[in-house]
Amino acid sequence: MENNFKDWTQLKLTVSKDDLDTATAIMGMIDLNLQVEDYSDIDLSTCYGDLIDESILNADKTIASVSVYIPAERSTTDAIAFIRDRLAAEKLDGKIEVVGVNEEDWATSWKAFYHTTRIGKSMVIVPMWEEYEEQPGDVIIKMDPGMAFGTGTHETTRLVIELLERYTTPGCRMLDVGCGSGILAICASKLGAGICRAYDIDPVAVRVANENIEASGETNISCAQSDLLRHVDLSDGQYDVITANIVSDIIIRMAPDVAAYMKDDATLLASGIIIERAEEVVSALEANGLKVVDRLVDNGWCALVVKK
Repeated sequence: MENNFKDWTQLKLTVSKDDLDTATAIMGMIDLNLQVEDYSDIDLSTCYGDLIDESILNADKTIASVSVYIPAERSTTDAIAFIRDRLAAEKLDGKIEVVGVNEEDWATSWKAFYHTTRIGKSMVIVPMWEEYEEQPGDVIIKMDPGMAFGTGTHETTRLVIELLERYTTPGCRMLDVGCGSGILAICASKLGAGICRAYDIDPVAVRVANENIEASGETNISCAQSDLLRHVDLSDGQYDVITANIVSDIIIRMAPDVAAYMKDDATLLASGIIIERAEEVVSALEANGLKVVDRLVDNGWCALVVKK
């Protein structure tokens, strides 16, 4: 059957050839149907050069690309923000292209796919540009994620917000590692947390998060740049709730350190974990004195509830 490519958006990630495996793993978290462009292994001694397209012959052999195709009914904004977030976490340089879409058009057109979303019992994520008539019991979060990950529509974010409803207690201290748009810290504050601190390695995410925090009117949230837990503020004590909506490899990497930031009865909510790697993450956490007491699953993604 012929594909109608006008109904799809191509997201293309270009990296150094040496980083191709990591780039493929990142893009594979969005969709397993990948298109890889790597011309470094073309051997002209075994084929006729005049039968090879000139663009391939002249291609830069030091770089490679991985593409996924997003159907028209899905927003590309979370996918792009997800890629940027993971590149920053892996400290990888990469170029992201939205192929066939003018960048200026994309900057606004993605908003057509981002609408009010109800999560859990009471949380309602409302885009800044939408009007919403509040219902009794609603907890309203107004968001403009821009180029940061965290609209509330992605499964990993929804899972953590559902768990925040369960584990956020009045006056608790909350820490979000890898905050993206700041949505989780804002949700925790709206649910009654006393102090919320958010960190991200990506300066764009920090800027976006601070803009959303200011717009939310929540004055008990701070956001700063940090590489995982390296610069997290512990001056006034450990935390009751820690959220880490990142990826499996990063959660595994922070497993030896996170307990030091948790009070004795604290809860870590770890998300961004694909089902296939859940047990690997559980093993890493338990090897460092932590215990997984519950988990939620949604569309191939898993979030873990972890205790000391």
